[in-house]
Amino acid sequence: MSKIAFITGITGQDGSYLAELLLEKNYEVHAIIRRSSVFTTARIDHIFDKHERLFCHHGDLTDSSNLRRLMTKIQPDEVYNLAAQSHVAVSFEVPEYTANADAIGSLRILEAIKFHGFEKITKFYQAGTSEMFGKVQEIPQSESTPFYPRSPYGVAKVYAHWITINYREAYNIFACNGILFNHESPRRGETFVTRKIVIALSKIKKGMQDRLYLGNLEAKRDWGHAKDYVEAMWKMLQKKTPNDYVIATGKQFSVKQFVNLVLKELKIKFIWKGKGINSKCFTLDGKCIVACDKEYYRPLEVDTLLGNSNKAKKELNWTAKTSITELVKDMVNSELKIIEKHES
Repeated sequence: MSKIAFITGITGQDGSYLAELLLEKNYEVHAIIRRSSVFTTARIDHIFDKHERLFCHHGDLTDSSNLRRLMTKIQPDEVYNLAAQSHVAVSFEVPEYTANADAIGSLRILEAIKFHGFEKITKFYQAGTSEMFGKVQEIPQSESTPFYPRSPYGVAKVYAHWITINYREAYNIFACNGILFNHESPRRGETFVTRKIVIALSKIKKGMQDRLYLGNLEAKRDWGHAKDYVEAMWKMLQKKTPNDYVIATGKQFSVKQFVNLVLKELKIKFIWKGKGINSKCFTLDGKCIVACDKEYYRPLEVDTLLGNSNKAKKELNWTAKTSITELVKDMVNSELKIIEKHES
């Protein structure tokens, strides 16, 4: 008999990759999708065409009664809570909604598991983030590193992290936290910096855009591929006992270095001039294609994030498979195909 999984946030990058993985493992997959007047299922439309074991229900993490109803109806073996207002900069603009969805949303799911007495049948995965470390207290960051969030998003995720541990210890729920460092893919949202860089530079290559504006070029991140990271989520829920894990590559690159990798993949020759906010990237014929704009700086910057996933390697037998050059190649090739499709 196949397992039943319940995914929140299936229309996002991670949700779509996780759904594919679980369906390949013969799961029956259920998901909640927020009702909208525009279609938001682009990342999973191709899955519907192939699988009859994917079922979507209208719902929202801000609606506890609906979550309880769905838990009763689905009675899942595994719940993956991936839904969130996950854009760090936007969280400064909508802090209350971010807290409601990202922090209290996790509590609502845990309460639904407890309310229905599913502690012995349902395992719970909470999607944490390296943004919880924020103003890092040590380098690299591991499961024991103290949190110091620098955004409403990070703060909300810290609450979700600790309420997951609280319900695990208080009610014996199989509940895990995955503290995932930055993970990207061709399915990344267009406003996230890696995808924004790839889109803009691909358009510049094609003569469709003149310049890319960015914020802090010196911010350093640990970037992996989302497809690798959803496998770690699944592995956490296959353990006999629940635990919390940092998931990361253990390698770090600045935003500027990411830009350089994309330019090289696009075969654009370039030179940088200036420092800090005055940094500019030029083509060899003198055209400025990348510049900084204060508008894209956060109210509080997170300067450096670097993960130590030794625990996941030891206990989950998980390591990142995709290098950053392979990630960039995947994202660039996908973007060029999208552009070519629109041109034809």
